Amino acid sequence: MSDISLDKNFIYFVYTFSLRCPRGAADMAKETVFTMKMEKDLRDEFMAEAKAADRPASQVVRELMREFIQRQREAREYESYIHHKVQLARDSVKRGQGLSHEEVEAVFTARRKAMGGEHD
Repeated sequence: MSDISLDKNFIYFVYTFSLRCPRGAADMAKETVFTMKMEKDLRDEFMAEAKAADRPASQVVRELMREFIQRQREAREYESYIHHKVQLARDSVKRGQGLSHEEVEAVFTARRKAMGGEHD
């Protein structure tokens, strides 16, 4: 830890994760050490909640990491989907396939009237 400057206001939380190799792979477990700097109060509350849930803190941390990874992937996929949809719309406008604002308003005014809704 010589490259980490220690701050007296924080507690350092160190976990060692063991990753098992799949069958047929070398029988050597791989370990990764994850060092996290956090406020003492946050650490104490986290440890208390993990204990109350009767779960090891390392299991909770791994679960939180997996959830974070999943949320990030979903956000990137959604962003890519929206970007693609916007690009398709822009391309259709360039090809002259789009409608003006007034044309869209006219279409939806007619639909609302047909459904017995809003009248102009």
